[in-house]
Amino acid sequence: MAKYEEIASVLRDRIADGVYGEDSMLPTQAELAKEFGASRMTVKKAIEILIIEGLIYSKQGIGTKVLNSSFWNKRDSKVRLNNFNGLSSDLADDSRKITSQVIEFSVEFPSKEIAECLQVEESSPVYKIIRLRLLDGSPYVIEHTYMPCDLVPSLDEKVLLASVYDYLLHKLNLKFAGGYRNITAERPDNYDQQYLNCSASDPVLQVEQVVYLGNGRPIEYSRIRNRFDTKGYSLLDVKKF
Repeated sequence: MAKYEEIASVLRDRIADGVYGEDSMLPTQAELAKEFGASRMTVKKAIEILIIEGLIYSKQGIGTKVLNSSFWNKRDSKVRLNNFNGLSSDLADDSRKITSQVIEFSVEFPSKEIAECLQVEESSPVYKIIRLRLLDGSPYVIEHTYMPCDLVPSLDEKVLLASVYDYLLHKLNLKFAGGYRNITAERPDNYDQQYLNCSASDPVLQVEQVVYLGNGRPIEYSRIRNRFDTKGYSLLDVKKF
């Protein structure tokens, strides 16, 4: 773990434990740099992580303030729409254990729609992956994912049972530039009813996304689906004045 991530983790725990209470001010970056034996730049990166998570707000000349966290008490609200590091990373600080069940894993030629999303030819092979993700053994989400085979070599079931994004970021050293997400409410399909224990009338939350590499090429098209009562999303939008 990088030094700035360690510092962010300590500060996050202090906020959760009330060491830094709601509406209180964090120590200055200079004070934190001295405490942790780190540079001001390293502390600044740690602070930026907590800003993205919606825990604090920082403004030059005023300092860094702990936000009122009542809105963030829902555990699953921590899954952020402006984060593209994968579910395992989103839930890294959650005490619950995330596991995976591979429902389908194959290589096929994409449909016209999938080919357009991934910006590949219909004759270019892609991985088709359907995974059930479980939290403490309970169904959480189903991921329907497509990836170009040429961008993700040697993908296998061992990777799918762990973290695909960890493999992309740390084994293949790929760099993400961002992505597009579309959120809709859907009727449950057969997969939802079988693996998420949905009734025919339960609404399903779907996040459809395309994730792009630094060179602008799509690395993933996916549809992530969950029951209405198991998972939510949040988006932090902080305007700079």
